[in-house]
Amino acid sequence: MCYRRIARTATATAVVVWAISGCTGHQETVPAAEVPAISTTATVSVPSSPLPGPEVLTDVLYRLADPEVPGTDKVALIEGAKPTDAETIDKFATALRDGGYLPLNLDAAAISWADRSPGNVTVDVRVTTANPDAGEFFFPMEFAPKDGNWQLSQATAKSLLAFGKAQTGSSTAEPAPPTP
Repeated sequence: MCYRRIARTATATAVVVWAISGCTGHQETVPAAEVPAISTTATVSVPSSPLPGPEVLTDVLYRLADPEVPGTDKVALIEGAKPTDAETIDKFATALRDGGYLPLNLDAAAISWADRSPGNVTVDVRVTTANPDAGEFFFPMEFAPKDGNWQLSQATAKSLLAFGKAQTGSSTAEPAPPTP
């Protein structure tokens, strides 16, 4: 009902402004009436706890990338991961090792509260690998709080673990066509 009232008020205001501007003999500027804005977005409350330090977040990533840490011990590092995911998590670290990317150097910057997932944080991670062909790259990541610790968000983990599948050849995607 409130929307109808606002719409009628806006329409009436527009008609009055149009009528006044068209009926006068001179071109006097008539300020348009302001229509109250209706917000459809909810405000996101920022947690009162402090943001995690960069070393807290990179520690999660270093453990995920460490082939010496069994996948079963890494399940707790990923939001929503189950014990059945341990093999896939192991493949990620194996792909890094076999590809010559280890050791990694990780730097976390621009840590902030996530817009879409209240309580989560986003971070820009600069990754430098031991593989000179890979160079340095940046990867935006999201982390979720869990029992006083931090986990890699499920969405970010899916992106990283897809890398492990592609590197070990266990991807179900069709191979790329040969180059001529």
